[in-house]
Amino acid sequence: MTSAIDRTNRAESARKKEQDPTQSESPKHGIYARWRERHQHPVSFALHAFAIPLMPLAGVLVVVQLIEGAWHLWWRPLVLLLFSYVVQWIGHLIEGNDMGEIIVIKKALGLPYIAVAPQYRDDKPA
Repeated sequence: MTSAIDRTNRAESARKKEQDPTQSESPKHGIYARWRERHQHPVSFALHAFAIPLMPLAGVLVVVQLIEGAWHLWWRPLVLLLFSYVVQWIGHLIEGNDMGEIIVIKKALGLPYIAVAPQYRDDKPA
């Protein structure tokens, strides 16, 4: 049995989704779609496709090194992680927008940021 409050909350949620398509549960408006919107340049996309998998690989390398007692090679996962970030940063320089982590920091500080590069924005002047 649903209460009046539950029905009101669901109706409010549905109205918000109608008003703001980015709030849709459709895969078209999901996390990947928003990420893809921010990585439209083919070179940036390729650099990210290469660099992002390196991050969890660095985590796996940490675990393997700990299990094998090879923590004296601590620098390997660190270099892998830093290399991944540098490659992604280069992608964002090419794309013309800020990295996600930078956006979070700028938002917290109340600073302006570029989420989607101007050449790819839907609201650019005609």
